Amino acid sequence: MLAGKRILLIIGGGIAAYKVLELIRRLRDAGAAVTPVMTRAAAEFVTPLSVAALAGEKVRTELFDLGDEAEMGHIQLSRVADLIVVAPATADLMAKMAQGRADDLASTLLLATDTRVLIAPAMNLRMWEHPATGRNRAQLAADGVATVGPNAGAMACGEFGPGRMAEPEEILGAITAALGAGPLAGRHVLVTSGPTHEPIDPVRYIANRSSGAQGTAIAAALRDLGASVTFVTGPASVPPPGGVTVVRVETAREMAAAVQAALPADAAVFAAAVADWRVANAADRKMKKDGKGTAPALEFAENPDILATVARMDAGRPRLVIGFAAETDDVLAHATAKRARKGCDWIVANDVSPGTGIMGGQENAVTLVTAEGAEDWPRLPKAEVAARLAARIADALA
Repeated sequence: MLAGKRILLIIGGGIAAYKVLELIRRLRDAGAAVTPVMTRAAAEFVTPLSVAALAGEKVRTELFDLGDEAEMGHIQLSRVADLIVVAPATADLMAKMAQGRADDLASTLLLATDTRVLIAPAMNLRMWEHPATGRNRAQLAADGVATVGPNAGAMACGEFGPGRMAEPEEILGAITAALGAGPLAGRHVLVTSGPTHEPIDPVRYIANRSSGAQGTAIAAALRDLGASVTFVTGPASVPPPGGVTVVRVETAREMAAAVQAALPADAAVFAAAVADWRVANAADRKMKKDGKGTAPALEFAENPDILATVARMDAGRPRLVIGFAAETDDVLAHATAKRARKGCDWIVANDVSPGTGIMGGQENAVTLVTAEGAEDWPRLPKAEVAARLAARIADALA
């Protein structure tokens, strides 16, 4: 999908530099050529020999290299790439970029280029949350620098929080999206994901067990095929993918409004587990026990049907509207009826009864229901299910 593309990869000095070795391998497998540049600090974490062996190209490290600079090599390097990727983008590198400093090869390349730049930040969470880094992030965004990550998680320093560099797969997807490569290049796809939370009072809410993992995987797979993805997500436990436009919501009504705002789209995939009902008499303060053992009476109102609303639009309807049917019995019958009732093109049905381990798990077993009939897919990792569905969407929109 990246055949013929040239990536200038600037490797910063952080423990996350070890992930770059896998990123280089994935880029080469996708057909891209990788020209690596390492800061002096980067060489403290991974060796230039390892990087050169995987990239199949010489590693550049020094600004004042007589052989390279006799022909102004840093200018040539900065201009021939299709995309410049900085990974890991340390706090120091981001500061240099934001301030326009050029005191080593990496920062000079970044200042001398008119090529698009994508950074994958990685640093201690306190550094990431520091006001100075926040100012630098804002400046880089204003300068048109794209960002993937960072993710939240455990760090080498023993702390937990935002600051982990995005995984190689996420960075590869962001690179693909930035270059507009793949069969879905130029297409806009809307994806909903996760549960919705319907308040009972300011403390309690009604929800379901959806982790958002399948919707997240679908958004990432569509991104990897070159689509511009708008990802409308409820409060899921799985973080959203990089390289997509993320819209966070809480309730079904907020999700419905976000979906309408995201249209038009070439395709829409409604993977979110939206609550059918909301509490109509939700309290504006925490409910208290009355001491009599009497539970408060909750009145329910039906939530908007997001899938049916979009599928039955007279104007601006996506060419392809895909719903999900999470069932615990008679999966195929319920899914087939749902496709007809909602007016959507496809339904992705799965059995989420407790014994399957699918709800909140790492795998899925789905049946794709279309106008032509039903197609059973084997039990697969959710990322593979997403890849298969994204490929089918690309074929349908071709």
